[in-house]
Formats: sequence, structure tokens, C-alpha cells
Amino acid sequence: QVQLVESGGGLVQAGASLRLSCAASGLTFGSYAMGWLRQAPGKEREFVAAIRRSGGSTYYADSVKGRFTISRDNAKNTVYLQMNSLKPEDTAVYYCAAGNYWPPTRAYEYDYWGQGTQVTVSS
Repeated sequence: QVQLVESGGGLVQAGASLRLSCAASGLTFGSYAMGWLRQAPGKEREFVAAIRRSGGSTYYADSVKGRFTISRDNAKNTVYLQMNSLKPEDTAVYYCAAGNYWPPTRAYEYDYWGQGTQVTVSS
């Protein structure tokens, strides 16, 4: 079955960096656009970043543009999210997801989801 497993979350201070990873199995990784979405307590899940199948094109939410970078390694079936200059408002559970729509900015546009990894940014 399809598995997406996120890692790399943690507790950091404002201004710090984190790199999230998402390892995929059970699907033809290079056939899917991959995305990162996040959900803060009491809020709806929101789009963060997405990357096309080949990695040749990316798309970001305005709130993270210039601070976050999404990338993928199709040979390793892994997608990454480099997060720099973290802010307390970035605190959320971060999910990776796979889908066929582009750009996949809505949760319903994804077919497969990971379990999420917690990112907490203290002020």
C-alpha cells in the first residue's frame, strides 16, 4: 500500500531552520506532484508548497515564499521542505501528500497523505 512518512520536525526558536523529509513507497513516485500542507490547532489544513513530477516547477503559498524551498529526489522517492527564518506562526503539523493535479493547492486535490510531523516555533 502507499506510504508517505514524514520526518524532521521539532521544536526550534524563531529565526531557525528545519528540513522536513517525506519518504514515499508503494506508488510510482515520479508520476505524482508532491506537496506540503500544514494544520495549526483550530485551523483548517493549508497549502504550503508543491513540486511537479520532474521537479522542474514549484509553487508556494505567499506566507512562505522566499523562506521555504521544496525539492525532490525521484531516485530516492523523497520530497523535502527546507524551512528557513521560521516564525511562531509556522507552528503546525506538516503533512506531505501526493496528487495528480497542478498546482495542488487544495487538500482535496491530493490522493495520498502522510501522518504528519509537528513543527513548533517558539518566540
